[in-house]
Amino acid sequence: MAEVKTYDLGDLSLKSGGLIPNAFIAYKTFGSSSSPTIIYPTWYSGKIADNEWLVGSGKALDPEKYYIIIPALFGNGESSSPSNTPDVRPFPNVTFYDNVKAQHRLVTEGLGVEHARAVLGWSMGAGQTYQWATQFPDFMDLAVPFCGSAKTSIHNQVFLEGVKVAILAAKGSASGGVCGGEVGPSSPSPDSGWDSAQRETALKALGRVYAGWGFSQAFYREKVYETDLGYKNLEDFMVNFWEAWAMAKDPENMLTMLHTWQAGDCSDQEPFNGDLGLALRSIKAKTLVLPGKTDLYFPPEDSENEVEHMTPGVGKCIIIPSIWGHWAGGPGTSKADETWLEQKLKPFLEDGTW
Repeated sequence: MAEVKTYDLGDLSLKSGGLIPNAFIAYKTFGSSSSPTIIYPTWYSGKIADNEWLVGSGKALDPEKYYIIIPALFGNGESSSPSNTPDVRPFPNVTFYDNVKAQHRLVTEGLGVEHARAVLGWSMGAGQTYQWATQFPDFMDLAVPFCGSAKTSIHNQVFLEGVKVAILAAKGSASGGVCGGEVGPSSPSPDSGWDSAQRETALKALGRVYAGWGFSQAFYREKVYETDLGYKNLEDFMVNFWEAWAMAKDPENMLTMLHTWQAGDCSDQEPFNGDLGLALRSIKAKTLVLPGKTDLYFPPEDSENEVEHMTPGVGKCIIIPSIWGHWAGGPGTSKADETWLEQKLKPFLEDGTW
């Protein structure tokens, strides 16, 4: 069984002007390095192990066919994060650009890969997929962003403000604005740690805010949390699914990744200078975009608009026909959606058939 490893990056300069001293990126590989490479980044809050539901013999990401690299986001607790970099406070703002720059170094310098068959990912993994396709457009043949976006929409940024303030309110702080970090009280300072009560309050609030967005209205209306997931009732689901998920996290890590998501924009780099259409037209990899029909974060209309801005023939949008909302794309919770996704990924990764 492969194990999580780290690759040292040294002092990493960030797009924000900040610095992560002695930075490192965590990763895990599957299969032989002689096989075509697939890069599969993690998502908001996700550990490397949380990506492994798509990896396995006979699955879309088959280690017998591909060399699969799962790099971890900065802030996820495995790569450089507030939780494992205690001397860096406040932790600097990290973007998708910074993550992909580090991932490229890992893949090329650390693992000796010169070209990838594909980059793919769910949610924030999709944001990194778009970033790869625009930052290093000649590096991969194929790209598959599912349930994610090339640029975080305004509505999505507003949702993330709700998550942010739910966390910060537990220690008396407030949002400094969209992508603006934290405004703290005079005492304690914004950079102080969290006591156990603050941590519990913050993370339980995070879980309950997220609960209204991760799944769709239809998911709740049809009580899929009972029929498919086996929870006794709504409160059982809120406590033992959502709060349990959130309580396993670190609040500062979640805020670091939240900034990355909120600031997501693959056109925020040279030579695009904020022109999203130009950035999307620069994509050379054949791109299969898979939004969820009922995803409240990344609605299909946004994905269809992104594909329309790509060069004709480069992109195709196919909507996941699911009531599981954002969770239609991962992490393997809905077995019917997992089967659907596998059926789309396998032929595309093999020969580009969509």
